[in-house]
Amino acid sequence: MAVLAFIGKRLAAAGLLLGFLSVLTFGLLVAAPGSPEHVLLGSRPSTPETRAAIRAEHMLDEPVAVRYVHWLGKALDGDFGTSSYSREPVSSVIGQRLPVTAALAAYGVGLTLAVAVPAGLIAGLRRGSAMDQGISTAALVATAIPPFVLGLLLLYGFAVALGWFPVYGSGGIAHLTLPAIALASGQAAIVLRQTRAAALDLAGQDYLTFARARGLARSRIWISYAMRNASLPVLTVGGLTLATYLTGAVFVERIFSLPGLGSLLIQAVGQKDIPLVQALVLLGGAIVVAVNLLVDLAYLAVDARVRHGVIAP
Repeated sequence: MAVLAFIGKRLAAAGLLLGFLSVLTFGLLVAAPGSPEHVLLGSRPSTPETRAAIRAEHMLDEPVAVRYVHWLGKALDGDFGTSSYSREPVSSVIGQRLPVTAALAAYGVGLTLAVAVPAGLIAGLRRGSAMDQGISTAALVATAIPPFVLGLLLLYGFAVALGWFPVYGSGGIAHLTLPAIALASGQAAIVLRQTRAAALDLAGQDYLTFARARGLARSRIWISYAMRNASLPVLTVGGLTLATYLTGAVFVERIFSLPGLGSLLIQAVGQKDIPLVQALVLLGGAIVVAVNLLVDLAYLAVDARVRHGVIAP
C-alpha cells in the first residue's frame, strides 16, 4: 500500500505539472504575434467569409479560458485537433514520426549504457591508472564536441567519404547508427563520469574488501556489489538521457534528414502550425514526466534502502 501511495503521489504531481505546461503553452501561442486565422489559413486565399468560418471553427471569438477548456477536454479524449498545414489529424501526424525518434532514442540509450557504465566502473575502480586517465580524457573530449558537429563529421567521414552508411533518410539500423553515435557521445561521457564518481565512493567500502577476501569472482563483485550499489546516480542520469533523446534530438535529426519528432517540431514552428506545436510540447512534457516516474520505480526495485524508506511509516 505504501508503494501504491508513493506512485499515486507521483502521478498526482505529474498531472499538475502537465496541466501547468498545457496552460503555459496555450497562453504563449495565443500571445504570439500574428492573426490566428491567418496562421491557420496559411498561404491559401481567403475571403471575409472564409476567415469568419475559421474563427467559428476554432472558437477564436470566444474568451481564451473557454478556448483552453475546450481544447483540454478534446486533448484528454485523445483529439489534439487538425494540423493547419497538412490538414491531417495531429495524432496521426505525430504517430507517423514517433517510431523513428523512439528507435533512435532506444539505440542511443543502448550505446550510452553499453559503453559508459562499464568504462566508468573500470575507471573508478582503477583510479589513477593509465586506463583511468585515458577513459577520463576520452570522456572530456566527447563532452566538448557538440552533437551536431560530431554528426557532420560522422556524416562526411563514414557516409560520404567511405560510403559505409546511408547519407540520409530512415529505413533500418544502418540509417540510425551514425545519428545514434552523434546523439550518444556527449551523454555517454556524462553517464561515464557519474558512474566513475559512484565507483570511487565504493572502492574503499568494507563490503567490497570483504567480498575480495572471500575470493569471489571479479565479475560477481562488479555486478552484484559494485554496479548494484552505484545504480542510483546512473539511473538518474540514464533517465534524463532517455528523456533528452526523445525530446531533444532536433539537430541530429535535421543533419541526417531523419523524419522524427525533432524535425517535425522545427517544421511545425516554421509553418506556425499551432495545433501541432501544442501537441508536441505536451507530448515532450509527458515523456519527461513518464521517464522520471519510471526512474523512481526503478529506485524501489534495485535499492532496498529506498524501498524501506518508502514503506517505513
